[in-house]
Amino acid sequence: MSWGTELWDQFDNLDKHTQWGIDFLERYAKFVKERLDVEQNYAKQLRNLVKKYCPKRSKDEEPRFTSCLSFYSILNELNDYAGQREVVAEEMAHRVYGELMRYSQDLKAERKHHLQECRKAQQHLDQCWKQMDNSKRKFERECKEAEKSQIGYDRLDNDINATKSEVEKAKAQFYLRTHMADESKNEYAAQLQNFNAEQWKHFNNSIPHIFKNLQDMDERRTVKLGETYRSFAEAERRVIPIISKCLEGMVSAAKAVDERRDSALVVESFKSGFEPPGDFPFEDFSQNLSRTGSDGTISNTPKGDRDREKDGAPGPRSDPKHPMSRTKNKLWLFGKKPKAPSLEDFSHLPPEQRRKRLQQRIDELNKELQKEMDQRDALNKMKDVYEKNPQMGDPSSLQPKISETICNMEKLRSEIHKNETWLSEVEGKQSSRGDRRHSADNHHHAPQGRESPEGSYTDDTSQEHHTPHHRAGPPKPGPPNPDPHEFDDEFDDDDPLPVIGHCKALYSFDGQNEGTLVMAEDEVLYIIEEDKGDGWTRARKQSGEEGYVPTSYVEITMEKNSKGS
Repeated sequence: MSWGTELWDQFDNLDKHTQWGIDFLERYAKFVKERLDVEQNYAKQLRNLVKKYCPKRSKDEEPRFTSCLSFYSILNELNDYAGQREVVAEEMAHRVYGELMRYSQDLKAERKHHLQECRKAQQHLDQCWKQMDNSKRKFERECKEAEKSQIGYDRLDNDINATKSEVEKAKAQFYLRTHMADESKNEYAAQLQNFNAEQWKHFNNSIPHIFKNLQDMDERRTVKLGETYRSFAEAERRVIPIISKCLEGMVSAAKAVDERRDSALVVESFKSGFEPPGDFPFEDFSQNLSRTGSDGTISNTPKGDRDREKDGAPGPRSDPKHPMSRTKNKLWLFGKKPKAPSLEDFSHLPPEQRRKRLQQRIDELNKELQKEMDQRDALNKMKDVYEKNPQMGDPSSLQPKISETICNMEKLRSEIHKNETWLSEVEGKQSSRGDRRHSADNHHHAPQGRESPEGSYTDDTSQEHHTPHHRAGPPKPGPPNPDPHEFDDEFDDDDPLPVIGHCKALYSFDGQNEGTLVMAEDEVLYIIEEDKGDGWTRARKQSGEEGYVPTSYVEITMEKNSKGS
């Protein structure tokens, strides 16, 4: 149905209806605005919640339990979920709210234009009606005046007492009024014909056209609302796949919780490495008392020891070095563990925890050393480029930085060596405890073997090779002259020095001097101490025998993370 033909006389109602349509559209736009504000606030609160419960410590200090890791995974997924809520808000703001507000302004301008056209058409019709009405009134007035002049003329014409001049004057007035009435009649007829034509045009052309434009505008408004309703729903639908992935990630995190692994991590985190305390020895204080067999007193030997004596086994003796005397200060089963000061070598920690911390520090130092070595190589390459192309820069300007880098490398190597020494000490003590426990179980004392060089830890398997330049007839250096006390201490210590590399004998060496090591040609030895400038390198055979060999007699391969330590 067309508004122009069906509602030609409902201008005021159409004016109200189109205004209501624009108000409704703006009301829906306001609803969308509040809806996207809800989404933005929801996303903001979710992000704040995730931030609140995210770990504030470094990853190294965070627990590695699967339950904690799964919770952090859920927080990450929830953060991604909050991001999708922000995407929904942005889509609603751009595709729905912004579009509605722009369209509302266009509708207001278009409606105003159509209503102004309608008012102009109505004003033109009113003006035509006024002109027609004025000509009608004038025609009516002129007719009345003509009737009066005719009556006056007839009265004077029939009056015998009236003069001829009076009659002629009344006659002329009558003719004049009659002529004016005829002119008014013609004007009225013309104005009436013009008004009827304008009125037909108004109600059959102008108003239907204007109302049709208003109808099209209102229908476009309705279509736009339907499109924005769909866009409103599509904004949610687009993020459903990603939200589903977030939820699937949360479910996967829940499935990743492993109670057995968490229990193993508890053991790994808190294992001290100490041995459980042994039995308390029986301390007999009645040995100085004289007893006779007839006395009804107890023997000076406990029942368990008497049983062993019957079997021919000797009874226990009070051992001041009993394991309990060494470990009793390390048991805090029923009291609070005393807080020890933090030491550089982590000696305040239990053996197992100390080993882990030392290993962790060695790994970090090796990474820092690798960075310094990469920086040194880059500076050397840049220096070579400057030397070949002086116009690009001064090679000498890089020397201070290269020197600083080399100094840093030496410091790091020294730190690595120091920490590896502590690590070897811990591992050696744990190994020796295991050997002693094994010996005690077998009731004999096995010789204390040295730790295999393969057991020493190296972070990087890549190696740097250092080969002597002269293989033919190398001169023997003077005999090694280490400090005898230091030499004895080092060789008598139960904890061997860590392996920092290996070497291959280029020539045989008889090792006649004290402290030197006999080696055959092509024999492979482990390096435990570098040449300190006296031409001797301290090495260890695979059998565990240690001593000094001439540096020029061997081809040395140092471990990359231990070189120069």
